[in-house]
Amino acid sequence: MDTQVKPDIAALRIDGERLWDSLMELAKIGATPKGGVCRLTLTDLDKQGRDLVTGWAREAGMTVTIDKIGNGFMRRAGRNGSLPPILTGSHIDTQPTGGKFDGNYGVLAGIEVVRTLNAHGIQTEAPIEVAFWTNEEGSRFVPVMMGSGVFAKAFTLEHAYAATDTEGKTVQGELERIGYIGPEEPGAHPIGAYFETHIEQGPVLEDHDVTIGVVTGVLGIRWYDCTVTGMEAHAGPTPMALRKDALQVATKLMQEVVACAHRHPPGGKGHGRGTVGMVQVHPNSRNVIPGRVKFSIDLRNASDALCEAMDADIRAVAARLAAESGLPIVIEQVSAYPAQSFHPDCVDAVARAAKALGYSNMPAVSGAGHDAVYMARLAPAGMIFIPCKDGISHNEIEDAKPEHITAGANVLLHAMLERAGVA
Repeated sequence: MDTQVKPDIAALRIDGERLWDSLMELAKIGATPKGGVCRLTLTDLDKQGRDLVTGWAREAGMTVTIDKIGNGFMRRAGRNGSLPPILTGSHIDTQPTGGKFDGNYGVLAGIEVVRTLNAHGIQTEAPIEVAFWTNEEGSRFVPVMMGSGVFAKAFTLEHAYAATDTEGKTVQGELERIGYIGPEEPGAHPIGAYFETHIEQGPVLEDHDVTIGVVTGVLGIRWYDCTVTGMEAHAGPTPMALRKDALQVATKLMQEVVACAHRHPPGGKGHGRGTVGMVQVHPNSRNVIPGRVKFSIDLRNASDALCEAMDADIRAVAARLAAESGLPIVIEQVSAYPAQSFHPDCVDAVARAAKALGYSNMPAVSGAGHDAVYMARLAPAGMIFIPCKDGISHNEIEDAKPEHITAGANVLLHAMLERAGVA
């Protein structure tokens, strides 16, 4: 007679205190005096972080595979080993003035999912895997999201290997130095579905007093350099009507960058973003009328079509301002990242889990890039957001509530179980 009691899957919850303790333990590696973390990719501190995380994975009975760009895959076997794994993960490298949660939470939440399954003796049909991706932040080497980008063939391993830091050290050399070049070819690792849980890095969830953001996609990005050319002249003798003031024309266009974002929200949901973050005024002298102004334009929206509409909008405004002022305006696109929608099945799995667990939730979009962007090119993918205090991230004061950390990991657990199946 089989007396084994089957666990109540619906009642399954992660150990929030254990997850929090793991986050605080990892945060000690590279801890800063202001309470943050500086653990730049492929440094000795990054090696210590990787060693700690892979050690925890092995303690949880997981096998660890490292690929040639240093991505780590920590695997918990499923009943059917031929099925592609249900993967979760993020990154453990930080900004120079980073926080305890950005990226790290997504990796350790995955390990906590495995610990919870182990504690309750639950076997999944498909394997469960937890990944950490190399150089997501891009603060020491570019491009950003390097490990997942190489994995998804967005750029080549050779291109990534050749990237150098400010001291001329290469990615390949530093991977070799810390012992994290593995044998597996990047991308030669099957994925059944991918979930990533993350602090929002923005203020929307906190502003709405909502616990879970069901992420539908990541905004597309267009970056431009804009140059307005006038003529330098003495601020005293030159009458207002005879000036060719590049700054006055540039500021009108800067205002239009913000207005453009308001003109292009999809369905009134307000996902248009317009930012001028960098301005160079020439000659930048107190009593000289500016003769040239160069500034950055950052446009973002939820679809490539909306990004293109914003592009056409701002170029039309620039042409009008150039015609009115007689000053040349040149807009040069310097970078573009396509918008990425997440798979409806994964988005719905996150929403169902949040609802079943009784957490307040709302649709969300990510204005920042994540490794999930590249994973979504390869397999069904989705993301889970939790609030962070005042929406602050990439900052040593970055903070999140323990109850939100727990809630996001519980949603991750149930979303992954839905995709992996319970044996």
